[in-house]
Amino acid sequence: MNQKTLFGHPRGLFVLFFTEMWERFSYYGMRAILFLYLIRSTQDGALGLPEEEGGAIYGLYTSSVYLLTLPGGWIADNILGQKKAIWWGGIIIMIGHILLAFPGSPMLFFLGLATVAIGTGLLKPNISSIVGELYPEGGAKRDAGFSIFYMGINLGAFLGMFIVGYLGEKVGWHYGFGAAAFAMFFGLVLFKTQGHYLAGLGEAPSKKGSFTFLYVVLGLLVLVFALVTSGALNASKLAESMQYIIIGITLLYFFYIGVLDSSLSIVEKKRVAVLFIFFIGAALFWSGFEQAGTSLTIFADRHTDRLFGEWMLPASWFQNANSFFILLCSAPVGALWVFLNRHNLNPSTPVKFGLGLLQMGLGFLIMYFAAQTVLDGSLAGVGWLTFTYLFHTLGELCLSPVGLSTYTKLAPKKYYSQLMGLWFVAASLGNLIAGRFAGNFNAENVQQMPDLFLRVCLFGAGLGIIFILFSKPIRRWMGGVE
Repeated sequence: MNQKTLFGHPRGLFVLFFTEMWERFSYYGMRAILFLYLIRSTQDGALGLPEEEGGAIYGLYTSSVYLLTLPGGWIADNILGQKKAIWWGGIIIMIGHILLAFPGSPMLFFLGLATVAIGTGLLKPNISSIVGELYPEGGAKRDAGFSIFYMGINLGAFLGMFIVGYLGEKVGWHYGFGAAAFAMFFGLVLFKTQGHYLAGLGEAPSKKGSFTFLYVVLGLLVLVFALVTSGALNASKLAESMQYIIIGITLLYFFYIGVLDSSLSIVEKKRVAVLFIFFIGAALFWSGFEQAGTSLTIFADRHTDRLFGEWMLPASWFQNANSFFILLCSAPVGALWVFLNRHNLNPSTPVKFGLGLLQMGLGFLIMYFAAQTVLDGSLAGVGWLTFTYLFHTLGELCLSPVGLSTYTKLAPKKYYSQLMGLWFVAASLGNLIAGRFAGNFNAENVQQMPDLFLRVCLFGAGLGIIFILFSKPIRRWMGGVE
């Protein structure tokens, strides 16, 4: 392994930082305009789908991106290794965005979405896995490394939503999709030319695993694609089915690893149980947080005063508030944890999860009051969404980088990449729920908006309190890992 450092961290971290930055530019940039492209009218050059169908498609796409991290992690563990998985995943993502950039056939558009999802599933868990490998000593330095890496994610998201959002809404939808393809190309060039800083990390396994699992996944993907394109299964029904399929797959996976695998010690099995608890918390957090691309975007598009003089602010830009606040608040929040740790006051991981869920709930409490102000047909000010995103960002900083780091610490070595994949499956389930929930926000259902937002608020805050109350027994099962 190349031990050269920059600012006290391995140089390989910054290779991964910028590779992930460009990948997130492409993903979040395209995602910022996706839901709007699905539901805006055909007169605007969009698809003009009903909210329920558009939300289902959006949820299926964003959930598939994360669900496919599970086979993506398996392919890296058993066939390619993490580095080759990142490389080929990036190429597939770029091809998907190129397909999306061509206007015309809806079939080509949906094929592009599927291609991006497959590529992201291959890249996403494995780039995070290598970040963990850069810090074999673990500890606070690994957490700091993940915090830097997390800033790369959000820098890419900020730039992507800003540039792709503008091109998509103001110039043309497919220009935005095309910009995402260029971003992934830049990431691939960087990864290839600077990959020597990752020497000895993420190499292909010496012994290849059985291909049975891969064949099953590929068969299921082909079956689902055939059913949807033939019209035998519509997006809404598929989204409903997928919700239960994801839950079932997750339960079986955790049961197999944590109960049936006799090669794991009791301590390791308890840690797997803790990872399952964190999975539940993360999935429910993302189901609220990811309303950013659906119900909160509808609120920005239809119920928010976006006019600044003669210029109309793109609705997709409101999602950028999250990335802006991440970049603004990451360092202070990280410094706060360090300060509290010096004084033995640093909250445990379960408490941080609880705080994250509480703040997500508070964000929706703001939206509850915001929704009440528009029931008479008036427009809300931009401050409502801005403060909602601030609370959601603070919640994310409590939960997401800590959860990502904790999964790398608690996961048994033989299931390392696969359990990293399961961490992203939590985001998959959350995204799917967020997409389906957005189907309730149609033009005829405006009076129900406050109650819908309040429901998410109470659910998030209630679960956050449960995590805080049960933090001590959860911490004991972590077996001394902080």
